[in-house]
Amino acid sequence: MARTSDHRVRVELIEQAAALLATDEPLTLRAVAERSGTSTMAVYTHFGGMPGLREAVRNEGFRRLVARLEGIDDTEDPVRDLAALGAAYVRHGIAHPHLYRAMFDPGTGLENEEVAAEGLLRLTQAAERARADGRFRSEPVDVAIRQWIAGHGLLDLVLRGVLPATSAAAHGASLTLGVFLAAGDEPERCRLSVTEGWSSIAEHGR
Repeated sequence: MARTSDHRVRVELIEQAAALLATDEPLTLRAVAERSGTSTMAVYTHFGGMPGLREAVRNEGFRRLVARLEGIDDTEDPVRDLAALGAAYVRHGIAHPHLYRAMFDPGTGLENEEVAAEGLLRLTQAAERARADGRFRSEPVDVAIRQWIAGHGLLDLVLRGVLPATSAAAHGASLTLGVFLAAGDEPERCRLSVTEGWSSIAEHGR
């Protein structure tokens, strides 16, 4: 029971610190403790201090993203799979807006540097399968980066309130289609794969 309680305190501290960072409010020991309903000592107990908490916030955002992407099963259609990964990326940002913003804080380090690269690696692996299948001509890592840029740009507009979250799927699918067509995929086949990929995420709420 104690371990469960400790874990909940750790998660709550991370969530509240992310919320403060996302709203540009001062991230102080007192502010985090008050929002979390715990003592300032808890920050030292779980993270060794504020620098450790900041790193943990970034790390948690990437960890949850990777977990979401790893939940996308491979199928016989690698282009559909890559579209589904892109859709999952966007849904992750919408589901965890505070953590998502904190993930890209350049002034904070990471507990685990490798976790930040795992998401891009997952996209690249799917793009490699698509190229091996004759669907893409572009370099897999280039396709993965372009898809990441498209998803990140879309999320930025949604999280800033410029675009409604309800429009994310339609815009995301359209952006994905453009990236994949530029990579060399055949239009009609590409459209079907992208539609299936984005629909699979919406249907399963991933």
